[in-house]
Amino acid sequence: MIIKAFEIDKLKKKNEKFFLLYGENEGLKNQVFQEVFAKNFENKLERFEENEILNNFDNFISSIVNKSFFDESRLILIQRTTDRIIKLIDDLLDKNITDTTIVFNAGILEKKSKLRSKFEKEKTLICVPFYKDDIKTLRQVANNFFIKNKISLSQEVVNLIVERSSGDRINLMTELEKISLFVINKKKINIEDVIKLTNLAENYSISELADNCLLKNLNKVNKIFNENIFSLEDCILIIRTLLIKSKRLLELKKVQRTNKNLDEIITSYKPPIFWKDKEIVKNQINKWELVDTEEMIYKINKTELEVKQNYTNALNIVSDFVLNSAR
Repeated sequence: MIIKAFEIDKLKKKNEKFFLLYGENEGLKNQVFQEVFAKNFENKLERFEENEILNNFDNFISSIVNKSFFDESRLILIQRTTDRIIKLIDDLLDKNITDTTIVFNAGILEKKSKLRSKFEKEKTLICVPFYKDDIKTLRQVANNFFIKNKISLSQEVVNLIVERSSGDRINLMTELEKISLFVINKKKINIEDVIKLTNLAENYSISELADNCLLKNLNKVNKIFNENIFSLEDCILIIRTLLIKSKRLLELKKVQRTNKNLDEIITSYKPPIFWKDKEIVKNQINKWELVDTEEMIYKINKTELEVKQNYTNALNIVSDFVLNSAR
C-alpha cells in the first residue's frame, strides 16, 4: 500500500507493523520518522544496518518471536535496506508479529525493485516514497519555520537561505537553526547577516577550527584563534558547526562497531562527505572512542546553553571549551 510523504495524519492512523521509507529526501524522511514513529517509542528504538540483520538472521528472528509477554512494544529501524531483506519480511509476516514495529529505510528504489513492489502491492505493508524537494517546497518549509519561531524576514532573505541549502532539506534545517540561534539577542536580522551566517565558504576558519578540535590538534586550534577575530555572533556558528561534526562522528563510530573498513564507512555515509574532508574524518574516527564522542556532544549542548545564558561572555566560554576539548 502506498501513502504519500505529505499524508502524515493518514500514516499516523495506520496500525500495520511494517513500513518502507525509500527515496533520496533524507531530510523529510527523518522528519516523518520522528513525528510518526520515534516520538511514540522514546527509548525503545533499536537501530540496525541491513548487513547486521542478514549476518545474524536466525538470532534476529528469534529475538522478535520469543519476546517476553511482559516486554513493552518496540520500534526497529533497519537502515540501507535492499531487495536482500525480503526473506526477513516474509518470515516475520508468517509469524504474525503484533508487538514490534519495523521501519525499513532505503535509498532510491527503481520500479523493478522487488522490495518496493512488495510493499506497494500488499495491503499489510506500507510504502512511503520520498522524492527530492523542489524550491517551492523548501521555501514553504522555511516560511513555516520562521512563522513558528516568530522571526520576521523579507522574502528576499528567505529565498537566499533556500538557495544556500543546495536543494537539500537537511542543509536547509541546519541553516534555519543557525539563524534562530543568531537572533536570540537581536531584534532584527538583515540580508548581510544571513550572507555571513550561511556562507560556509566565507566561514572556512570556523569549519577548520571545529575539524582541528576533533582532531585534538591543539597547536592548530590556538593558531586559528590567534589569526582570526571572531565576533559574538561567530560563537553560535562555532558551537553549531562543532555539534554537527560531532554528531556525524558519533554516527560513524556506531557503524564502526560492525564495520572496521573506514574507507567504506566514510564512502557510504549520507549525506556524502566531500572528498577533501575524507582523510580528516578518518583521522577523527581514530582519535575518538564512542563513549567520549557521546560525552563531547553532551558538553557542546551544555556550552551552548551557557552561551545563551551569558551571551556577553560568549567568546571566552566558547574559546575555553574548544581549547580544552582539543587537548
